[in-house]
Amino acid sequence: MRFISTRNGNDSVSFKDALLRSMPSDGGLYVPCDTEDLRHWILYADENTSFANLAGTLTSALINKEFSPIICETIATNAFNFEPKVKQLAPNLFVLELFHGPTGTFKDFGVSYLAAALETILRYNDEKAILLDATTGNLGASLATALRGKKLVKSVLLYPKGKVCGLEDSDLAWNGGNLYPIEVDGTEADCRNMVRKIFSDPELVKKYNLTVANTANIGRILPQTFFYTFAFTRIKKMVSGAIYYSMSTGNYGNLISGLYGWQLALPVNGFILPTDRNLKLDAQGNVQILDSHVPIEKRNPADPADPSNLERLENLFKENSLMLRSFVYPADVSDEEANKACRELFIKYKYFADRETSAAYAASKLRSDITDDDDSAVVLIARDSPLKDSSFVRKNIGEIPAMTENVEKSQRPFSISTPVITPDNMEYVTTVLNSLNLQRIF
Repeated sequence: MRFISTRNGNDSVSFKDALLRSMPSDGGLYVPCDTEDLRHWILYADENTSFANLAGTLTSALINKEFSPIICETIATNAFNFEPKVKQLAPNLFVLELFHGPTGTFKDFGVSYLAAALETILRYNDEKAILLDATTGNLGASLATALRGKKLVKSVLLYPKGKVCGLEDSDLAWNGGNLYPIEVDGTEADCRNMVRKIFSDPELVKKYNLTVANTANIGRILPQTFFYTFAFTRIKKMVSGAIYYSMSTGNYGNLISGLYGWQLALPVNGFILPTDRNLKLDAQGNVQILDSHVPIEKRNPADPADPSNLERLENLFKENSLMLRSFVYPADVSDEEANKACRELFIKYKYFADRETSAAYAASKLRSDITDDDDSAVVLIARDSPLKDSSFVRKNIGEIPAMTENVEKSQRPFSISTPVITPDNMEYVTTVLNSLNLQRIF
């Protein structure tokens, strides 16, 4: 599989280059430029196939022209000693829980895969790389666990002052770890602006071999396609009709990865989402992407600090807008409808759901025009542990599930001894990048 920019279909790059370059020079985002028919792989797997084995097999099928099956299996094995869970709530209602990783968030899967892929690829090319991102905590906790034991991948993370959490002393670069957290006396927006400034300088990006760990990097999106194949292997013997996945929009990463899964011949009939400021219902009740009204050539470059995958969604359906209407089904979900859905999930199924999962359930009920069939099944995507949205859960149900160790650790505040810098102190950031770049390879 090769990758091209959403803004230039002529210059294809390898899997390695897409991961390491992360942001095409033309301001777009990397997307697959060809597809494989993996039907025989997908239909062969069953409920006994582990997530790691599934990920290794599908990775090998996708990038077999670039890396051997052994390398692909190594990436997946090193990435995943955890896996999602599928729960059946009713005969045709399931939940795919993506929060059973080290820090209780779906990010654990994509971050762990990206870190394992980079470490493996860099080892074969005798190179190093630095991940540069802004975060308020969740990404940092995921990266900390994913980078433990790695030798060739470092991470510099910009946090608003007081938001560092989920780390251990051994994670810190000055203690021999792979993470260099920097506190900024400002907001998350200030931190993102600092990341943008660094990535706007091609010489700095090249000098430090910089890439990102957010979903601007296709290495974060690709492993999310495995979620849907995993869910299918768990439910296929229980479902005889259409399969719909219902999820929150987020930054559309889970949606686009699900659609990539469909391109690879995953049996799926559609994706249901609550509308948001970019994904709307038109007057006829069909999906409408507001960004589509702005020509590509008049848009700003894709954001390395705060990406949206809408452009990837547009790219997928640019040749046939009718196909978009056949696979993406938005629903207008109010706050009260999400609250009601949370209560209903608990009363009917004893299931704790956060705001996003509740909204996904509400959306699936509002789109009964496509799901109200005796044989159709809906799979709710639960991205994060309900403990990460405990105020919403408690407000609607009156209680929350018992705290788990991984979520508690991921939210535990962490103090660092380095200076708090101002948002205009770019020199400090480049000094940190330089110090990590000069560290020798062990």
